[in-house]
Amino acid sequence: MTPAPHIPVLLAEVIAALALRDGGVYVDGTFGAGGYSRAMLSAAACRVWAIDRDPTAVERGKILEEGSSGRFSMIEGRFGDMDALLRVQGVNQVDGIALDIGVSSMQIDQPKRGFSFAKDGPLDMRMEAKGPSAADMVNDTPEGDLANIIYRYGEERLSRRVAKAIVEARRLKRFERTGELAEVIRKVVPRSGDGIDPATRTFQALRIAVNDELGELERGLEAAERLLAPGGILAVVTFHSLEDRVVKGFLKARAGEAARPSRHVPQAQGTGPAASFALLSRKAVAPAPEEARANPRARSAKLRAAARTEAPAWGIRP
Repeated sequence: MTPAPHIPVLLAEVIAALALRDGGVYVDGTFGAGGYSRAMLSAAACRVWAIDRDPTAVERGKILEEGSSGRFSMIEGRFGDMDALLRVQGVNQVDGIALDIGVSSMQIDQPKRGFSFAKDGPLDMRMEAKGPSAADMVNDTPEGDLANIIYRYGEERLSRRVAKAIVEARRLKRFERTGELAEVIRKVVPRSGDGIDPATRTFQALRIAVNDELGELERGLEAAERLLAPGGILAVVTFHSLEDRVVKGFLKARAGEAARPSRHVPQAQGTGPAASFALLSRKAVAPAPEEARANPRARSAKLRAAARTEAPAWGIRP
């Protein structure tokens, strides 16, 4: 098998959480460059199914598939549909699922994909290379809606100022390049002391909105709940607070640990569905200091993992 072009964040921790075993069946729901898949195949004599919506990632997966002696298969699609995609392949239950949420370093590093302002490229940001692009969103979205997108998904305090500047600029010329958009944002958002580019939060917001990343994450968690066998492990790596809140909220609720209105109010018993997950750790796992120093992308990463119980998936009758 060819070596992976990069090492995924928290790789050792994800593999340890999955507790792979010979004969097990596992899913890499966000194949990317294939780092998790390769590690799974090396950790045990297991069967791995990988899913990715990005055509370039699928091409890489097909190369790995050819040299895997039937232990690895690549599927083009969204991890939010993983249970349906695998059912077509005759797979109804799996022993573990790994998800690495967000944009991959390969996507960011390709200017033609339009995910980053580090190098000028077309304002695209589509993971699947189809559907409305970031340019369509920037040029056609009403100012108020654009401000809401930037605030909600980018957590940009100056979202209204940014949206206003974008609308004023697009009256003169439609945005087509990442550099054009970044330049407009930098004129109205002051540079912070942490060194983060003023355009970072707006670009994040547009990427999340264009690809419906939070909606896909919610669908993926529910699909994993349906697909995992009792005792199967779900391991999810996130890179910012928006994603982590979704994962944390889902797993805590499914583990019967949903937030109470007050710490003085006792936890209600038997008032809802049986817990479908058991948390492997109450706190998220963070990268070791060595990994955080070596890989800036790892600094904000968090791993949350849980084991599937024998209870039915919520919304499915026993």
